[in-house]
Parts: sequence; structure tokens; C-alpha cells
Amino acid sequence: MKCRHVCCYRWSSEERLDGKTAIITGANTGIGKETARDLARRGARIILACRDLERAEEARTDIMEDTGNENVVIRKLDLSDTKSIRAFSEIINKEEKQVNILINNAGVMMCPYSKTADGFEMQLGVNHLGHFLLTYLLLDLIKRSAPARIVVVASVAHTWTGLRLDDINSERSYDTMKAYGQSKLANVMFARSLAKQLQGTGVSVFSLHPGVVQSDLWRHQHQCIQVAVKIFSIFTKTTLEGAQTTIYCAVESGLESQSGGYFSDCAPARCSRAASDDETAQKLWEISCNLLGITWQ
Repeated sequence: MKCRHVCCYRWSSEERLDGKTAIITGANTGIGKETARDLARRGARIILACRDLERAEEARTDIMEDTGNENVVIRKLDLSDTKSIRAFSEIINKEEKQVNILINNAGVMMCPYSKTADGFEMQLGVNHLGHFLLTYLLLDLIKRSAPARIVVVASVAHTWTGLRLDDINSERSYDTMKAYGQSKLANVMFARSLAKQLQGTGVSVFSLHPGVVQSDLWRHQHQCIQVAVKIFSIFTKTTLEGAQTTIYCAVESGLESQSGGYFSDCAPARCSRAASDDETAQKLWEISCNLLGITWQ
């Protein structure tokens, strides 16, 4: 049964992941935790890549007790700090023999204006640039682990705005919703561009909209918005329901031919026209590399 409607949002599959390794960023809560739980139940080695180690340990204990899979480990990762991303990647490249699934899940949503440790606008820095650098640093290992998948949790919010390439860090003006939308648009563009680069490598890339989920992402919103989300919860998804499309993209067999695609409700979906603009996507790629000080052809 594949998820189609908010009231029955559960995708089922008997696919096993024994002997495979999955990294999930932001896996200590929300849809990241539910994704980790599902993949652990399928037998995968799970790496919880989290900033808050105390909450990560609570999640790890819960997942192990629930699934019976004791091959669940925690690694420190703060996506708002490139030093942390590099330290995490160094450990993974040194200690792990393979990474078959990378799920770029962590994110911040519509927060007040702030900057990362490296001076990037927080939403762009965490949601896009942090995962861009993480993927870059792990890509050789992922290629050696092929067949492998990279899953980017984006959002329908990518349709809210275009890219402000002349003010990518929102330094001249800041609109919290547009900045969030821009970071999610960058996610979709990144997945499309990366998929093209990885053709023939055995590594597939997907982006997705998880739905409007009742999660900690709403913590920065005004209380009235949080109340509205709860009141209209019949139209939103639980974290378990919201994780289904991520799990689908990570697990469903036969998706390789759709690499670069955007998914919603466990099915291919149409992304915005802006997200399909390859010329702008290339400019974003170049800007991202320049901001991060990396060379990625």
C-alpha cells in the first residue's frame, strides 16, 4: 500500500537493508527519527548524525529497544559549522567501510535572522550549504558503496520564491518565509544537479516534500501559528506519516531511472519551474562551492 492521502499515510514494503549503512542527519527527533527507526527495523546500520547528543542518545535507546537492532550509533554533526561537518566526515570516511544511504534531513524553518559559524544566513547555511558540503565530503565513499542513494528532504516551500543570487545570504533584506523557501529551492536544484553528475556511478539522488508535518520545525513560529497547526492537525501529518516519502525514496526498488526527481506522497511530483532551471542551478552550484571554498566539478 502506497501513501496517497493524509488519512492513510503509510507506505509498506518488505525490503530489507541488512549489511547496509545509512546516515540520517537530524535523526534525534521528528521525521528523521522515524526514518531512522524504519531503516533500523529493516536491518541497516544506522548513524544518527545529530547536534544535540543528549537527545540523540535518547533517540538511539528508543530505536534500539523498539526495533531490536543494536547497530545504531551516534556521531556529532552541527550543520551550522563547517568545522563540525568536516570533523564528522573525517570520522565517517575513516571508520565506515560503506555508506549506502545518505539522508539529508536536518533543517531549520523560518527562524529569526541569524548566521552560521561561517557567516551564512542560517536557513541557507544549514538546509542547503551544510548538506552540500557534507555530501561532497562523503561522496567518494558513497560511490564506492554503490548501489547507493542520496535523499534530500526539501519542501513544497521551494515554490514560494526564486533564488536571490545577488543576495543569497539575505544581507540586504530578510524575509523569513522567503529565506526558508530559497533554502528548499536550493535543495531541489542540488538534487537535480547532483543526479546529472552521478549518472553511471550507481548513486541515485532524490528530493522530496514530506508534507506539512507536526514537528519541532514549527518551534520558531508565533504561538498563534503553532496553535493553528494543532487545530488543523486533521490536514497535517504526524512525524511517522511525514517520514514515509523519505523512506520510500531510500528503500523502494526500481527508482534509479528517476534519479534527480522530486517526490511527494510516495510518488513522483512536479517541482516548480524555477527548480527546473538548469542555468540558475549551475550558478547556485558555483556560488555554493565558492562560499564553501571547495572545487566540485
